[in-house]
Amino acid sequence: MYNVAIIGAGPAGIFAALEVTKLRPDWKVILVEKGQKIENRKCPLREGSPKCINCRRCGLLCGWGGAGAFSDGKLTLTPDVGGHLVDYMSRQNAEELIDYSDKLYLDFGATEEVFGTDMKTFQELEHQAVLAELKLVHSPVRHLGTERSLDVLKAMQDYLNERITILNNVSADSLIVECEQVKGIKLSNGETICAEYTIIAPGREGADWLTQEFAKHKIGMVNNAVDVGVRVELPAPVFEPLTSKLYESKLIYHSPTFGDEVRTFCMNPNGEVVQENYSGIATVNGHSYANYKTPNTNFALLVSEKFTEPFKEPIQYGQHIARLANMLGGGILVQRFGDLLDGRRSTPERIKASVITPTLTCATPGDLSLVIPYRQMTSIKEMLFALDKVAPGTASRYTLLYGIEVKFYSARVKLTNELETEGVKNLFAIGDGAGVTRGLIQASASGVHVARTICSRG
Repeated sequence: MYNVAIIGAGPAGIFAALEVTKLRPDWKVILVEKGQKIENRKCPLREGSPKCINCRRCGLLCGWGGAGAFSDGKLTLTPDVGGHLVDYMSRQNAEELIDYSDKLYLDFGATEEVFGTDMKTFQELEHQAVLAELKLVHSPVRHLGTERSLDVLKAMQDYLNERITILNNVSADSLIVECEQVKGIKLSNGETICAEYTIIAPGREGADWLTQEFAKHKIGMVNNAVDVGVRVELPAPVFEPLTSKLYESKLIYHSPTFGDEVRTFCMNPNGEVVQENYSGIATVNGHSYANYKTPNTNFALLVSEKFTEPFKEPIQYGQHIARLANMLGGGILVQRFGDLLDGRRSTPERIKASVITPTLTCATPGDLSLVIPYRQMTSIKEMLFALDKVAPGTASRYTLLYGIEVKFYSARVKLTNELETEGVKNLFAIGDGAGVTRGLIQASASGVHVARTICSRG
C-alpha cells in the first residue's frame, strides 16, 4: 500500500514526487513511467537514421523527463504563458509556485541566466510589434539547452531513485475507482498498485489515454482550444534582433479574415527541426542547444480554434490532420512559403535551390494546402506577413514550413482549485496531458501544488 501513486515522469510528475518526499519523507511513493530511464532514452533519427522508424514508444516523447527532456529546456517564468494555473488560484499564488519551481531547477543544476528581464528593451520591441498589430507577451525565459536539460533531469532521477519506487517501461492500464474514490491503478504488466492518493500526469503523449479513462469513470472533461499549425524555419539573422534580446518572442495575432488567434510557440534560435512520433503519428517540433548552433531559427505558428457542442474530440481532430500529412509525405511535409503562395508543391529541386538548408532532412517536399484546412492556412499566411513587419525576411519565398505541428493537450479535465477531479476523491490530474498546462515550468508548478494539497491532508 502506497501513500501516493504517480502516473508519468514528466516535469509535473517529477515535481509532485520531489515535493511529497520533502514534506513527507516517511511516505511511500511510487512513480510509474512507460518509457525508459533518462540515460537509456534514444532516438534513432537523432543518431543518424535516414528516417523515423516509428518506435513503439517514441524515445523523444516517452521516458524520464517526458516530452520536454529533449526539448531546448525553456522555463518561461510567468503565469501569462504556458498554462492555465491562474484559473485555479490567484496570480500571486501562481507566481509563487513558478518561482519555487524555478529555484528547484537551479538546485539541480539549471543555468543562472534569464533572458527578457530588461524592461526598456522589451518596451521598444513591444512598440514595434504593436505597429504590426501583434501583441508581444512579456515572458522572461531561463534557457537550459537540451544537453543541460538532460543533466538536470538525470540529477532529479538519481535523487528520487533513493527515496521512492520508480517503475520504468510499465504503463498504467486503468484506474481503480470504488464508491467515487480512487483506490489505485492497474498496470500493463498485470500488477495492481494500491494507493491512498493517485496523481495523473501523463503528458501530451498520454492525453488520449487520460480522455478515454476519464470517460469510462464519467469524470468531466471540457474542450480546450485545438492548436494546429506549422513549424517555421528561416535564417537565424531574420529573428536575431528579437532572439538576441528576448531569446523567445511570444507573439499573438488575430487574423483579419477569420479573427482566429495565431501565436508563436517554442522559438529555437540557431536550433533544429525534429520529428516526433505520437502513437504512430509523425508530428514536428523544434529544439535548440546550449553548445551546438545551426544557421537557422525555428518556431511554431499555432492557430487556436475553440469548438462548441456537439464537438467533443479535439485530440482526434488534431490527429486526423496530422495523419493527412503523413499520408501524403510518408511522414513530415516541408514546403517553401513562396511555393505555397504560388499554389504549387515544393520539390527537392526547389528546396535545394533555396537560401536555407532544412535541418530536418527526412521531411518530404510537398503541398501543405492539401492538408491544413483553409481557415487555419489563411490565418498562418496572414501571421507570417505580420511577422515580416517586425522581422523582415519572415515572409521570404524561401522560408520553410513543416507540417503538421499539433499539440495534444486539447482535452481539459474538470478540476477543483486543488486540481482534484470532480466526482472522484483523491484523484488529481496535472500537467499538459490534463490540459492544465502548456509548458515545463507551469507543469512543474502544478505538481508542487498538488503535492502540497495531498500532504496537508495526510
